[in-house]
Amino acid sequence: MKLISFSDKSGTRIGVATDAGLVDLSVAAPALPTDMKSLLQSGDSALEEARKAARTGDPVLALDSVTLRAPVLNPGKILAIGLNYGDHIEETGMEKPKHQIWFNKQHNCINDPYGDINLPSVSTALDYEAELCFVIGKRCKHVPRERAHEVIAGYMVGNDVTVRDWQFRSPTMQIGKSFDTHGPTGPWLVTPDEITDPHDLNIRCLVNGEERQSSNTKHLIFDCFDQIAHLTQSFTLDPGDIIFTGTPAGVGIGHKPPAYLVEGDVVRVEIDGIGMIENRVALEDARTIIE
Repeated sequence: MKLISFSDKSGTRIGVATDAGLVDLSVAAPALPTDMKSLLQSGDSALEEARKAARTGDPVLALDSVTLRAPVLNPGKILAIGLNYGDHIEETGMEKPKHQIWFNKQHNCINDPYGDINLPSVSTALDYEAELCFVIGKRCKHVPRERAHEVIAGYMVGNDVTVRDWQFRSPTMQIGKSFDTHGPTGPWLVTPDEITDPHDLNIRCLVNGEERQSSNTKHLIFDCFDQIAHLTQSFTLDPGDIIFTGTPAGVGIGHKPPAYLVEGDVVRVEIDGIGMIENRVALEDARTIIE
């Protein structure tokens, strides 16, 4: 099942993408919540109702008639792991980590699968990072690796957009990873039953049609299940939390000289079995806002 968040003239809500079109869950299953996080919080019975609606409901909308939004628009936590592909570690010149390295991305970074990425007014060191993302579907703590698959609601394509000079100013990396618009995800949330093996998916990044990254999730050092087992030793994960699983080699800073993004660039990230997102780089509106 491909769960989506979308907007049109009637507002923002959730649906299911099918071969025939978009099943609007607010019409096909009106008792369900109208946002993704609330749907996940409602548990397995709500997901089964959505699945039933996808099979029996009429596709009342064409996908190209709506705006696809980030599948989870209001995550509680956005967590990302660093240095999680061997070839990326090699290009950075750093040592393979003995333990998982984590940082936060702030919720303001969430961006739509085809929304513009801001080129910040304070930096020109704008970089891309193609990543597999997954979303937590069950409140969980102390989850053993062999049960980690039980708490994953689904998988998405993501781009951990990074402002490199700001990233390196702080050991936490948080600010450089959290600029507004710098966390596009989508195009939908693909439930695990449609993914044969999340750890054998081809992943690519293209900038203006030029391939910059090409790898497979089998090369993750700490895979999705390892990540859940590790994180839940420390704190509870909640439905709607988003996990970025790491990026392979080929990022802009790894080029000599660095191949940073500039205004007008188009960044496309593709993952087999999930889909693709594509974002144009646009100058940030740097006007002061006080509301």
